[in-house]
This record gives sequence, C-alpha cells and structure tokens, in this order.
Amino acid sequence: EVQLVESGGGLVQPGGSLRLSCAASGFTFDDYAMSWVRQAPGKGLEWVSNIYTYSSSSTRYYADSVKGRFTISTDNAKNTLYLQMNSLKPEDTAVYYCAADEDYWGQGTQVTVSS
Repeated sequence: EVQLVESGGGLVQPGGSLRLSCAASGFTFDDYAMSWVRQAPGKGLEWVSNIYTYSSSSTRYYADSVKGRFTISTDNAKNTLYLQMNSLKPEDTAVYYCAADEDYWGQGTQVTVSS
C-alpha cells in the first residue's frame, strides 16, 4: 500500500518559518518526482515545488510565488520529503499536500500564516 503522510504544519506569524515533512512508504521513493502542492481557502490547487533525483543528480523547481523563500529536499534513506518555508506570508496560508508523480497524495497539513 502506498502511503504519504504530511506533518509539520501549524500557525505562524508573517516572516516566520516552518518545515513540512512527508513520510512515504509502499513504493520506491526515488523512482518518483516528488511534489508539494497547496490549496488556499476558496482556491484551486497550486503547484509549489517539485524534485526529481536521478542517480546522484537532483532537479528542483519552484513556483514564482515561493522562489527564494521555500526549499524542497529529500532524505532518500528515510523516504522523506521536506519543504523548508521561510519568510512566510499570509498568502501562503493553505493546506499543503505531498504528491508522488501526481499519482499518490497525502492527506495534507494545514499552514496558517497570520498575525
């Protein structure tokens, strides 16, 4: 069974930081492009970031809205995906989902940025 479990969300003030984690199981982690996708209140899904690792080389992509503030990374030995979020803005408030090749999705973790 494929399972993705996000954690690390919470309430943070503007300018603060959070690190999200996605623990993956049931599949070969590094065979997939791993992504973070978010859904803000009343809005559709927004691609945030993704990472693909081939051998020892990794390719990372970021949405313009988060570039320079967010960093995606993996610990392949632990089958875990991370999203380090710095300089958070109220506009970052959303449910954040972990996805593998858009085939498998986690349950999401809530991030709220508010003063």
